[in-house]
Amino acid sequence: MKPCGIITLTTDFGLTDPYVAMMKGVILSINPLARFVDITHKIGTGSILQAGLVIQGSFSFFPEGTIHLAVVDPGVGTERRLMALSAGGHFFVGPDNGIFWPIIEENENIVAVELKEKAYFLPHVSSTFHGREILAPVAAHLSLGLGMEKIGPPLHDPVQLEIPRPFEKDGYLWGQVMLVDNFGNLITNITSKHLAKFLESSQPLVEVGNLVINRLSRNYSDLEKGKPLILINSFNLLEIAVNCARASEYVGINPEEIVGTVVKVGKSG
Repeated sequence: MKPCGIITLTTDFGLTDPYVAMMKGVILSINPLARFVDITHKIGTGSILQAGLVIQGSFSFFPEGTIHLAVVDPGVGTERRLMALSAGGHFFVGPDNGIFWPIIEENENIVAVELKEKAYFLPHVSSTFHGREILAPVAAHLSLGLGMEKIGPPLHDPVQLEIPRPFEKDGYLWGQVMLVDNFGNLITNITSKHLAKFLESSQPLVEVGNLVINRLSRNYSDLEKGKPLILINSFNLLEIAVNCARASEYVGINPEEIVGTVVKVGKSG
């Protein structure tokens, strides 16, 4: 597999500080022809699970050979490992903290290495910004065609990430809110397949926080403005939304506690 020249970036850095620009500068100093796509820099601080799910849901829309650089690294400066991964026709570079476990779980023929060869790092490596000094330059060298075997030994035991899965119990399908997007929509871990298998020919009765919804909509305008609704979103996941408003403000839960909230699905009619 050859790199295509595109490097995506996913971080929890935000856009106020110069950290993202520094990483891009390092990459451009090594490969001036690199092309960047920012997936997001608004991952919740230290939220490895959120980053992993965002990358999992995004990477396949890019050309084969894209390099996905992810820096959500609360263990920076510790003994945690850094890794590069080849999977599904793409490259991934980041900390070995579970961030790529959703990718590893879903793909065969995985090749992973630990980043060890200092010739591909910056000359000075601090204890607080390995994204700039190790991960960015490695991604840049990979984008120039460097073989993964040259940057470190095989990594056979990547850190696993516990990913909550929906389950059936006592006549209900139980899931949870995994992400809250920029529109305040609540994205769950219940796939369209999970829902269809559970419901069979019935209509859903979904409960989350203060909201109880008994109709599956096709789009956000199926109900009048201000009305809560559920639908299957573009990731084929059950989503709770409010037409022209933020479901996160209707659910009656502290915004900092919404992710992880239980979603209960029953059958209605």
